[in-house]
Amino acid sequence: MTGRRGMMVCMSRLWQPGSVLAARLGKRVWSCSRVGLSVQHYSTEAAPHIPGMEYQDAVCTLNTLQTNASALDEVRRVRNHPELQLQAMKGFLERAGLTVKELDHLNIIHVTGTKGKGSTCAFTEQILRSYGFRTGFYSSPHLVEVRERIRINGQPIGKDLFTKYFWQVYGRLDETKEANDGTMPAYFRFLTILAFHVFLQEKVDLAVIEVGIGGAYDCTNVVRRPWVCGISSLGIDHTQILGDTLEKIAWQKGGIFKPGVPAFTVKQPEEAMSVLRSRAKEICCPLWVCPDFEQYQANCGPLSLGLAGQHQRTNASLALQLSHTWLQRRCLPEEKYLSTRLKTTTISEAPPFTPSPNMKKGLANTEWPGRNQTIKHGEVTYFLDGAHTMRSMQACVDWFRETAAEHERNSCGPVARILLFNATGERDCAAMLKLLMPCHFDFAVFCPNITETITSCNADQLNFNVSVEHMLTRCLDNERSWRLHNRTGDTDSNPLLIEDSLSLAPDKKADTLVFPCILSALHWITQGRDPVLADPSKKVFPLKPSVNAKAAPLCNAAQIHILITGSLHLVGGALKHLVPQSA
Repeated sequence: MTGRRGMMVCMSRLWQPGSVLAARLGKRVWSCSRVGLSVQHYSTEAAPHIPGMEYQDAVCTLNTLQTNASALDEVRRVRNHPELQLQAMKGFLERAGLTVKELDHLNIIHVTGTKGKGSTCAFTEQILRSYGFRTGFYSSPHLVEVRERIRINGQPIGKDLFTKYFWQVYGRLDETKEANDGTMPAYFRFLTILAFHVFLQEKVDLAVIEVGIGGAYDCTNVVRRPWVCGISSLGIDHTQILGDTLEKIAWQKGGIFKPGVPAFTVKQPEEAMSVLRSRAKEICCPLWVCPDFEQYQANCGPLSLGLAGQHQRTNASLALQLSHTWLQRRCLPEEKYLSTRLKTTTISEAPPFTPSPNMKKGLANTEWPGRNQTIKHGEVTYFLDGAHTMRSMQACVDWFRETAAEHERNSCGPVARILLFNATGERDCAAMLKLLMPCHFDFAVFCPNITETITSCNADQLNFNVSVEHMLTRCLDNERSWRLHNRTGDTDSNPLLIEDSLSLAPDKKADTLVFPCILSALHWITQGRDPVLADPSKKVFPLKPSVNAKAAPLCNAAQIHILITGSLHLVGGALKHLVPQSA
């Protein structure tokens, strides 16, 4: 059986009803639904301990709030009144026992952007924690466990705390469901409400809130009085929701501006800056552009950053302005840091300042897993970056080429370079893969964002927003795009896969492979040379001898360098296996 159609038929055998994976995934989905039904009408005022309702039960119930793939397409088609989303969010807040007014007590720093908003938030939170403040930090998506999205003092809240507060919020919403047409908040909206509840209950001094998508109609924008707002680098992403031009996207991002609340942005393309300027004037929000990172170092010497990559310097500059402004408003309320007079023709550049020792410490100590992260396990080195836009992928390429070259200079023999890639949503995978070509990989490996196929999946990693069939189709599309970019071999065949599961074309020399899950891909790439993956409990389907034979370059290499990129979900699934303690 040859060609793309034959490959899809072969791949489908692994996922058909009755297969091991389908049975396991089906069992998990059914059990999640069952848990969702079993928790109705519990009183949650005192957060009682419900027998059997542990952390994984909470996560399974949370997963029932995900919009399945077909329903999500329908939501996208009828999304004609986005302004109603914030009104609905206020209603859900009230049903959960919260009010918009209460959120004013969280002293919020609100950050949006296309690229770098998560890193900016991480820098900002670490800086202010270095001053001794008790911080809350809400971000998305999670890499390994959902509780990573809600952090206290930089650490994901514990399983017990997550479980306790989850049932409090879920119970209140569930008890009021029938009186509200049976509605429950969707997954991200629920987690946003949960984060606000946790931060209020845990009495944080401030909360750093990362926008989910866009800004104007994002459910985090229910916040009415942040202390300062930030916009990181803008680019084209989530076009079905935000629009297909930079101007439309900038309009959405500028929607987090609030009257009289200081806001900062990094240098943007002129078409985006013009819109931000207009939005700031319309909302009566004072807006400044951050200076180049080098300007802070004039009086204090070089500043060390805990996050790798040249692009992090831009994020660090924004974080310095956000934290500095927050400190000024919090600790010196009588002083005016910057003029609030609005400029109608230009946006003023915020003056650089000499970072304090706590700021230097915060920048240097910032950690943000899955972003320009390097993990070395003996002879195998992993380079992980969740880049998923054109600009972030170019930044990833620049970082990888520089960092990998440094590692290779210290190698005592040949180094094999492997790409492990996947991307989701409507992103232009072919264009991103073209950007990766200068990295000169020996193999390009593709797999869906499924952590493993033989053992039962962790509920934190389940995603019902996309079908398995769609994930596999994307992998095959990506594999074909890579071959076309390389213009080597037959673009209609694939050298994969599982022994006794698939019947493929005769062996061909090719530099691409497609695997059914992340663990299978990692096992093949590392060829038993990573002791962390040698856990006997981590079982994978046996590979065809012909596929194993293709690994000769990996076995002969002194070191193996693996770039994992294209999706934060892919990176998170890899980290689950590479850093077991993270799970």
